[in-house]
Amino acid sequence: MTAPVEATPEKQEFSFQAEIKQLLHILSHSLYQNKEISIRELVSNASDALDKLRHIQLFEEKYRDDAPLEVTLEVDKEKRILTIRDNGIGLTHDELVKNLGTIAHSGSLEFLSKLSGDAKKDLTLIGQFGVGFYSAFMLADKVEVLSHSYAEDASWRWESDGTGRYSIEPAESLPRGTQVRLHLKADLDEFLEAYRLKSIIRRYSSFIPHPIRLEGEVLNDQRPIWVEPKHELTEEKYNGFFQHLTHRPDAKPLWYLHLSSDSPLQFSAILYCPEENFELLGFGKNEHGLHLCAKRILVQDNCRELLPEYMRFLYGLVDSADLPLAVSRETLQDNTIFRKLKKVLTKKVLDHLDTLATDTPEVYEKFYRQFGPNLREGIATDFESRERLGKLLRFRSSNDTENPEKLISLADYVARVSEKQKQIYFVCGPDLETLKKNPNLEVFRRKKLEVLYLIDPIDEMALSHLRTFSEKQIVSIDSAEVEFPEGTDSAETPEPAEAEKPAGFDRVLELFREALGDRVSDVKASKRLTDSPCCLVNPAGALSTQLQKVLKMNHQEFEMSKRALEVNPTHPLILRLTSLAAEDGQAAFVKECGQQLFANAMILEGLPPEPEDLVTRMERFMSELAQAK
Repeated sequence: MTAPVEATPEKQEFSFQAEIKQLLHILSHSLYQNKEISIRELVSNASDALDKLRHIQLFEEKYRDDAPLEVTLEVDKEKRILTIRDNGIGLTHDELVKNLGTIAHSGSLEFLSKLSGDAKKDLTLIGQFGVGFYSAFMLADKVEVLSHSYAEDASWRWESDGTGRYSIEPAESLPRGTQVRLHLKADLDEFLEAYRLKSIIRRYSSFIPHPIRLEGEVLNDQRPIWVEPKHELTEEKYNGFFQHLTHRPDAKPLWYLHLSSDSPLQFSAILYCPEENFELLGFGKNEHGLHLCAKRILVQDNCRELLPEYMRFLYGLVDSADLPLAVSRETLQDNTIFRKLKKVLTKKVLDHLDTLATDTPEVYEKFYRQFGPNLREGIATDFESRERLGKLLRFRSSNDTENPEKLISLADYVARVSEKQKQIYFVCGPDLETLKKNPNLEVFRRKKLEVLYLIDPIDEMALSHLRTFSEKQIVSIDSAEVEFPEGTDSAETPEPAEAEKPAGFDRVLELFREALGDRVSDVKASKRLTDSPCCLVNPAGALSTQLQKVLKMNHQEFEMSKRALEVNPTHPLILRLTSLAAEDGQAAFVKECGQQLFANAMILEGLPPEPEDLVTRMERFMSELAQAK
């Protein structure tokens, strides 16, 4: 408790609680990361006093008048004083002692606790934590509080330098309300500049429900539309708020999501998706986050912890009545309410994307072409939402030959394949034209099996984390794990395995193995080729060649898996090599052909062969061919 040290009819001096110095240290080093927060706190307290008076005037006619309720900032550069004034409820002598002399005592919290029913709902009180006022000493080496309560005729002056004592004395007659006068520290002249004060108010207090004036100008003219009923808001208002958040006056969102909840958490939010993903334009990762408010007062701007990292493209604001105002980023991360809020917001966004995909597929496709990489990133990082994100993925397909840019979902794929097909097939490549030439596709075309086309490495990264969909394994067509469903053989074209191997074919495989050595895991007859002489196949469990290539480019220490060289026993070139392999003196030539076929397969995969060997071998082939002419 505070106790008077010296008393006269004109002036009384008191001692703060012993914890005052410790509190000021906490304010400076923990709860408040920068000095401008002090302005936010004092403006919040002023707004709180106005809310209290508005409530009293609502129920007690004798206290009503025509004066608009507002907060005013005044600057005296000569005396270096910044004043924050309100015409709200004011403070009596005893309230000054109780509210400004006791650490962590909250007049607002006590006031709110006395209310019930509809009266309680009418208030949007901010300063419920009893420490915001003391942040004034971050800016000032002396603070004066001049106040006149609505409930009495006397005016009072409270004064302290924050070193452990304060005084209260009668003041000349003042209008109703409170003035907090900050005698600024020597190095803080910036808080006497109008541009600096305007910036602070517009950043932290834009949505205070009462006008905040500086030099006659209202600084908080942006309405807090997230607390308004949805049916009263127009597209123009939603777009205007999006432009306010993004600082882009002509921008329009692709879609928005207006949320409000009373249980289990009390919060309101508006989330916006822009039309373009600037990350695709090479601007790096989006660094913005959502604005986090506690009862219309900004707690953090660009708060990136409110949504998972992969949803960083969203703009918006979240206002929660359950979050404390005076908290740091570190304490937010440990806040149970905050974690629940993040979970609810994430679910709401995914619900909305589900609805878009079902009800307005054209809008969803536009969204996916811009922000699909973010969803695919989410599959790798958000285990809890992985299955839901899998349903939102879209891919090009080998079935859509007339419209190769058409996108389908995994559910679309599963819906049109045979029940006997236990796998979902995909192929990766740098672009559509390149991957369509992949030799591994030949057997899928012949068997009329649909294959998903992936041209972004992050596509496969996502599928490798998803692994299955609708109980079907997701597998690359260049994997040894590929299994074909029964009954998909073409009557016109028999399986390569069914074709009789030509005499000498095993000798060709043996010579190829000798020539390639440990560059391949094996050389064997192919069951998947019909037109190409050979192809490379990854071992079971390995990533596709395309994704391994990307990992190798980004991480030189990454070791690509050894692939098997599969050889088509019915290809004309291979048939000719089987004949040569049976002749004396042709083994060296067959080996060189094996090396060249391996190099060709690597080139088709987008992998660099050994250039010197390749050039030397090609020159030798051309020289021998020229001599034979």
